[in-house]
Amino acid sequence: MEPHKDDWKWQFAHRITTTEQLKQILPLTQREQDEINTCLGAFRMAITPYYASLIDPTDPNDPIRKQAVPSILETRADENDLSDPLGEMADSPVPHVVHRYPDRVLLLVTLQCAMYCRHCTRRRAVGEEDKPITEAQLQKAVAYIRAHSEIRDVLISGGDPLTMSTAKLEHIIASLRAIEHVEIIRIGTRVPVVMPMRITQELTDMLRKYHPIWINTHFNHPNELTSESARACAALVDAGIPLGNQTVLLRGINDNAETMKRLLLGLVKMRVRPYYLYQCDLSCGIGHFRTRVEAGIEIMHQLTGNISGYALPKYVIDAPGGGGKIPLGYDYVVSRDDHEVVLENYRGQRYRYPQPKQ
Repeated sequence: MEPHKDDWKWQFAHRITTTEQLKQILPLTQREQDEINTCLGAFRMAITPYYASLIDPTDPNDPIRKQAVPSILETRADENDLSDPLGEMADSPVPHVVHRYPDRVLLLVTLQCAMYCRHCTRRRAVGEEDKPITEAQLQKAVAYIRAHSEIRDVLISGGDPLTMSTAKLEHIIASLRAIEHVEIIRIGTRVPVVMPMRITQELTDMLRKYHPIWINTHFNHPNELTSESARACAALVDAGIPLGNQTVLLRGINDNAETMKRLLLGLVKMRVRPYYLYQCDLSCGIGHFRTRVEAGIEIMHQLTGNISGYALPKYVIDAPGGGGKIPLGYDYVVSRDDHEVVLENYRGQRYRYPQPKQ
């Protein structure tokens, strides 16, 4: 990579945002150009040069391309589409705060991302403005958190918080760390995947001052596990930050056991713990990415026992309308009564476990 391309600010400033720019790196038919322009009327495009370099220009079904380049399928309405599929607005007591679970909140600090993923859950709002939360908005959100002593865990998300300057991000983190009952601060980011050069020494030096800090990132396909991403993840882990990964199950991208296995094993080699495998949400314009739930259950069934337990994420549906995360899985209990439980292992073999007498 050319030296200036290692600068995250250069990457951000040179994101591909128009069809004219995109056709300089990908062969596009006139029809494809017209369809992309149609899509851009509803949801922006932004692709970092780094992430674009991972696309195979000869493969129209390339898994990186599908996540980054608009498809006309986004314009086809689905009867199940929801503008706010997770019901976040209903659980927002003050702007920028979502308080759904008893002891933790989501703090949305920006609508800006390094790349606008085509499967984005928050596409109703993300990308509308390229600016972070204002100081007045931040202080109102912090005041709410300070007033609720049950909140011990704050997840900073957006948009992508790591698109902000290190100084701005530190101001937000320091404001939260000053609240005595806030024990854990987490950051949700896709920067290690789409713009790994953002993970600088300046950033990690700042973050290590505010431990415990946790980071969740978002790798979806083994082709994203590059040497650049590995270095970014290593820098964060070496700064004492545990890394988790949240994968979305996406039709035509990672909806088979072999691809998922390569992704999960690659992640743990990079010291990233697979955390969640999400069923694709009901956001508008992403119906073509959704699989049947049985597909996810079967993938997890095929992986269980065949790879180490620490490499297995929890497969969940974030229930439409604000029901929260509900775990899904293969039922290994064949039968159960007062005397015994009959179990099936990953090979399909059955075993009996005697129930203790009450």
